[in-house]
Amino acid sequence: MNVAILSPSKNAYSETFIQAHKNYLDGNILYYYGNSKNIILEGQGSINKNSNSFFYKLKRKFFKKKYRWYFNQFLIDSLSKNKIDVVLAEYGPTAEIYLEAIKELHIPLIVHFHGYDASKKSIILENDNYKKSFEYASYIIAVSKKMYNDLLTFGCPESKLILNTYGPNPKFYEVNSLFDNEQFIAVGRFVNKKAPYYLLLSFAEVIKEFPNAKLIIAGKGDLWNTCKNLSVALGLEKNVSLPGVISPGQFQKYLSESLTFVQHSVIAEDGDSEGTPVAILEACAAGLPVISTNHAGIPDVIIDGETGLLVNEHDYKAMASKIKYILNEKDLAKRMGENSRKRIRDNFSLEKHIGKLDELIKSLVINNE
Repeated sequence: MNVAILSPSKNAYSETFIQAHKNYLDGNILYYYGNSKNIILEGQGSINKNSNSFFYKLKRKFFKKKYRWYFNQFLIDSLSKNKIDVVLAEYGPTAEIYLEAIKELHIPLIVHFHGYDASKKSIILENDNYKKSFEYASYIIAVSKKMYNDLLTFGCPESKLILNTYGPNPKFYEVNSLFDNEQFIAVGRFVNKKAPYYLLLSFAEVIKEFPNAKLIIAGKGDLWNTCKNLSVALGLEKNVSLPGVISPGQFQKYLSESLTFVQHSVIAEDGDSEGTPVAILEACAAGLPVISTNHAGIPDVIIDGETGLLVNEHDYKAMASKIKYILNEKDLAKRMGENSRKRIRDNFSLEKHIGKLDELIKSLVINNE
């Protein structure tokens, strides 16, 4: 069983779900990444040049075909050469870009949506609401209930739509927090939908009552320097650390030393939203409660008052109150963390997520024989 994963990038630190698909799915996985002008097949290099290159250039000019047609020919050659049985396209736009190549070979297609691709207005309009992908694909994967409903409104047939939330790496279940530090941890890109600046505003309120409280916000992005400056302006230099991108091992260490995971996700002005944040799943698996927002797939995972605490988007003062509440109720944080770990293990395991994808892929291979 030969499965091709098509991805726009390789080893993006925030895309742990794609790495999980590459590493844990059954079959012979061929990992293609990059843009259409330079697709890389992992372990083999660029596919955008072969003995047919000159012929494809002549044909494109003679028949006045688009450049996309030209570059698609190399993907067609590679998928055919490697006898691909099923294509898994990571993100909706990826499926749209390579759809003609996949259709030409009559290869079954699964489109896996993740977040911005089902929410960012310009992306959805640019891809004409994914009508072509919805028509051809065998299955469309959504990672939250909200995303599931949004894809329905775009015209995805419900018979093709599958809700399959991510699962955390099992190593996070090995983390044990002592719940004796006044430390909070956040991990994610410094982008508008993550709104890391709201965490700083919340923490400025927190340290008025808890001057020794600490906040770590790991990650990088366009808003990192802005948040660094805001931290200084708010007088948080001694309380807030912005270490940049960290490894999974470092994240696990921070979790073991922290009281709660925090994240203030919002719908960005351009519509960009979360799917179901993997870092939240990982924190839950590590046995920490989560303080976050009623946003996208987060309420699917966090039960308010049982496995964590939720506030409305943009309400940084309410988030500050929840953080202070946890600082006063460390035993409650520990109980919610235990509930959180059990809920993830029972409902959102990586084994369950990968198992569902394997089941879909195998059904397509069998039906296509």
